[in-house]
Amino acid sequence: MKFIPNKLKFKKYQKGKNFNKISKPTSFLQNKRLGVICLKALESFRLTSTQLQAIYKSIRKLIKKNGKITLKTFPHTPITKKPLEVRMGKGKGPVNFWISKISVGSVLCEIQSKKVSVVKKALLYTQIKLPFKTKIYSF
Repeated sequence: MKFIPNKLKFKKYQKGKNFNKISKPTSFLQNKRLGVICLKALESFRLTSTQLQAIYKSIRKLIKKNGKITLKTFPHTPITKKPLEVRMGKGKGPVNFWISKISVGSVLCEIQSKKVSVVKKALLYTQIKLPFKTKIYSF
């Protein structure tokens, strides 16, 4: 599974404002469904496409075919970087990686399954891989 957008209007974008200052909690799960367990962010952070892929793979590894995973975030923002020891000017550098801006209270993924214990174990396993604080919610 590829975590890079297929088509954008422009190749390179500006990063925008400082994402760490976004501290307003977003609305949390408007439609609460039974049997759904989700992973919620407790800090604002920039989640890269490789970290998102690690989340998906670690959940899929433990759940296998027993549940349905829906990722609520997707990396749409390209981050560029110039090579080392290059002089100033000469335009913007090539795209280095893709990120998605995670604000406080946003849901990263939802898992719908009948085996709740396996899903909670998988989400605990994914919390270790993430560099920011998250919390597991179940209904």
